[in-house]
Amino acid sequence: MDPATLAGIVLAFVAIFVAMILEGGSPGSIFLLPPLILVFVGTLGAAMAGGMLKDTIGLVDSLKRVLLSKAATADALVDDIVKLAEKARREGLLALEDAMKEVQDPFLKKGLQLAIDGTDSEELAAILEAEVDAKKKADKQAAAIFTAMGGYAPTIGIIGTVLGLIHVLENLSQPEKLGHLIAGAFVATLWGVLSANVLWLPMGAKLKRISEIEISQMELVIAGIINIQAGANPRLVAQKLRSLLPPGSSKQKEAA
Repeated sequence: MDPATLAGIVLAFVAIFVAMILEGGSPGSIFLLPPLILVFVGTLGAAMAGGMLKDTIGLVDSLKRVLLSKAATADALVDDIVKLAEKARREGLLALEDAMKEVQDPFLKKGLQLAIDGTDSEELAAILEAEVDAKKKADKQAAAIFTAMGGYAPTIGIIGTVLGLIHVLENLSQPEKLGHLIAGAFVATLWGVLSANVLWLPMGAKLKRISEIEISQMELVIAGIINIQAGANPRLVAQKLRSLLPPGSSKQKEAA
């Protein structure tokens, strides 16, 4: 699990609540049920209206992915591919059929199976690249719903404030209530802006980052399998794959 998103959200809320306390306010004063319902349910409804039902249904899975995503394992993936290249070089491509049982990455396993089945290298690359393209599109749509919610939330919050101010105007004959009612009216705007910039937009950005990492790993797998299928020297395979790792990678430094 990568704690960055959860830790960042907690840190942002801590900063907000500490600022409120230092200014003499109470964090509990912003937890009003009507604006919370309006902002969060209204934002979800607007996102549903702007997309497909399957996009909204997939929102829970996207949330799990954002909050529970594992750290990148590109170095370990390269090591696994190099070991497979060494085995294929020594014992032949068919020997990888037994080694596949220990492979955890489903994309790598699929590519190896295609190679073992004798799929032409160009066709193999085309099949795997098509899967990468499909993943890019799916991940882009998954991130788009969070970005859309980040756009809708502040406006929904303003709607809540307008509704609150209407209620204020209805009670002008009771001046003693006006301060409390006006403060409550602006809570909706607060939650709209807060949820957009602390929750939805960062989650959308995190999902894009996760997608980039996973797609780069899939591209590593494609390059590795093509080289294994071609019978390339394992050292050369290692150098090629490590050259694709992000700058500053530990394995890249070792190779240098």
